[in-house]
Amino acid sequence: MVVALDPAKQGRWNATLIARDARTGAKKWTRPVHSTFGPQRCGPYVCLSEHTALAKARMVVLDPATGKQLWKLPGISEVEWSDKSRVLLLRLAANPMVESYELKTGKLQWQQPIEQALGPGIDLSGGWAFGAAGDDLVGYVAPYTNPKTKKVSAFGLFSVKIADGTINWMRPSVVRVYPSGSPGLAPVVRPVDPNGAYGGFARLDPASGRVVGQITASEVPGSGWWLAFPDRMDKLGFLQHRAKGTAFDLAAGRPVPAEGERGWSFCVTDPKPLPLRGQPPGFYSTAALCEYDLGTGKRITPPSTPPPWFTGSQEGWRLWRDERGGLHAVNDQTANSPGMYG
Repeated sequence: MVVALDPAKQGRWNATLIARDARTGAKKWTRPVHSTFGPQRCGPYVCLSEHTALAKARMVVLDPATGKQLWKLPGISEVEWSDKSRVLLLRLAANPMVESYELKTGKLQWQQPIEQALGPGIDLSGGWAFGAAGDDLVGYVAPYTNPKTKKVSAFGLFSVKIADGTINWMRPSVVRVYPSGSPGLAPVVRPVDPNGAYGGFARLDPASGRVVGQITASEVPGSGWWLAFPDRMDKLGFLQHRAKGTAFDLAAGRPVPAEGERGWSFCVTDPKPLPLRGQPPGFYSTAALCEYDLGTGKRITPPSTPPPWFTGSQEGWRLWRDERGGLHAVNDQTANSPGMYG
């Protein structure tokens, strides 16, 4: 089954959730939607936060074969991990929580307030990201500056056990850098001091939260660079467009010659909305990566398949979008892993 949104407005509904047979495209069932963040897979079912722009927002769990509603939760939730029997949700609320539910019945198994890991003052307006690391779920909450109070919300990385929600480790006051691997695969962060000054770069072990490679703040070049990582993320590059950049061995923390080094970085930092026929402007594709020669700062052509730390892999399949929004896929039997965006 393929379950996706058709954004066409019909009556009082702004979109329609449509389930189709993946092989033939035959329509199986539909569900009208007022507002939503889109469907997500949750084990063998489909999870959907709907009416997200209304006070009666809720998340529903649907049977993918029939569209029948199995159970629901009030408020807005996002699926962060699931298997055949349970689903871990991020509950978007004044006091955000990670919660585990039995998939068949909707019975609550455990809940863990994010404030327990990162401290009081969580505000999800800055964004978040999660990724599985074996038997654990690693989460990141980005900082957000309240425009009225000018105060910065609590932020950082943390890990909880999937089985019972126990906190394994926490790294408050660090920001995730982009591009980089999923928090559950290869998190790369920068510490931020109470005055808002950034430190160096560190790659963390998602299993323990320990630093496995870093460069100091004094080694970070001046300005005008973009971050770039090779396929294995064993080196950290500072890309200078059409000029010689800088590269470091991340594990050893030592500089290496930029000549001959390749790294993946964002194709652009000022993306344009996609020109979709019959749709209002404002839809942006997922930010794409391009490969560069750090020695010259030039893009490498023709484009090749982005690295697994960016695309992730599901049952051997790796999917990504190019800078024009085109969808690509390859099955190279890469082991299951989360990508940069989940």
